[in-house]
Amino acid sequence: MSLNRYEQALFDYLRDHPEEHRHWQSKVAAQVGRGERRAALVAEDLWEYCRERGAHTQPFRDWAAGGGVPRSSLLNLAEYLIRIWGPPVVAKVRPPPGG
Repeated sequence: MSLNRYEQALFDYLRDHPEEHRHWQSKVAAQVGRGERRAALVAEDLWEYCRERGAHTQPFRDWAAGGGVPRSSLLNLAEYLIRIWGPPVVAKVRPPPGG
């Protein structure tokens, strides 16, 4: 999956900060576990996180100074996080015809 520069920077930030990584891994897994498998919900939460962190931490401070991250730019990252942190999707096996 291809991430844009904002998504990649956010993913790298989470990777480099274990507490933040665990928080987001738990949050995404909980949302998916409740049946909220929509990437738009995770992307919205990521957007709020970027805005909140913009007052305190790099690279978010630079993004806030530059006008912020476009909302749609976090959707690929949200889909990726759901894929890697959500429970595995088990394919349903259909019985053979006539069986």
